[in-house]
Amino acid sequence: MFYKIFKILCRFWFGLILRTRVIGVENIPSDGAFILAANHVSNWDPPFLGTFIDREICYMGKEELFKNPIMAWACRKLHVFPVKRGAADKTAIKTAIKILKDGKCLGIFPEGTRSKTGKLGKAEAGVSLIAALTKAPIIPAAIINTEKIFSREKFLPRTAVVYGTPIKFTGSTKDKEALENFAQELMNEIAKLKASAS
Repeated sequence: MFYKIFKILCRFWFGLILRTRVIGVENIPSDGAFILAANHVSNWDPPFLGTFIDREICYMGKEELFKNPIMAWACRKLHVFPVKRGAADKTAIKTAIKILKDGKCLGIFPEGTRSKTGKLGKAEAGVSLIAALTKAPIIPAAIINTEKIFSREKFLPRTAVVYGTPIKFTGSTKDKEALENFAQELMNEIAKLKASAS
């Protein structure tokens, strides 16, 4: 219930107030497991990415968010689970795999952190590993202008989100080069989506 109410509020904010342009929502599967992977430029991004699709999204969130009891409660209600940044968090990876094995949607920001410049960074290979272990398709997505919300440059910018067509990792989980190359391929697809909405 909390998730649904929060989503309604987000649709009012992002949809009506910011007049977000939504492209490619037909690429989102109506059922079954998939990974939704997007660029990350703002704290608005997690709710923004899931606002315009019918599926509920489970996210990895930095473990610092869970130190505050109220924030921790809200995160769990919004299907966010903790991950230790800067290290291989086996518990978070196991949780991500279970989410996909259960036929749900996993939201990931492959860069691992927000871009301070708005430009795309290098993707971590973790997204490739999860895709390889679960055989889940990845839907690349581009988030545009959320970093400008309440900024001096543009107080209420015109935002956009573009959902691309699914891609799949077909290599081996033991092939480090293949994992890294696929992660870069994913970022290239996100870059194309971002350019298409410019």
